[in-house]
Amino acid sequence: MSEELRSVEYASMLYDFYGSLLRENQNEVMALYHEDNLSLSEIAAELGMTRQAVHYTLKKAEHALKEYEDKLGLVAAYNKNQELAARAVEILERSAIGEADRDSLISIIHKITE
Repeated sequence: MSEELRSVEYASMLYDFYGSLLRENQNEVMALYHEDNLSLSEIAAELGMTRQAVHYTLKKAEHALKEYEDKLGLVAAYNKNQELAARAVEILERSAIGEADRDSLISIIHKITE
């Protein structure tokens, strides 16, 4: 996966966690870019802004989201919990416990990490 794609995915995840904390115009630009997959030019046309203004707003919003993550760490905790849950499921799938108990535990882990 390219670094640019990883960066966009990370920004999308930050937006999922902290988007409601952004200012209204930042939230709108982020939603159009990350949820609707519009280009900067398309967003500019839709919002009556210049492409440069959209780019600036997007970068400011992404910077704010990174600051929220630096302070709160919710995305890092979520990712760590996903990794731990996956490891727990792997262990359960190899374990000698009964199939019904194993399936129940796996189901609980998936519900916790949804």
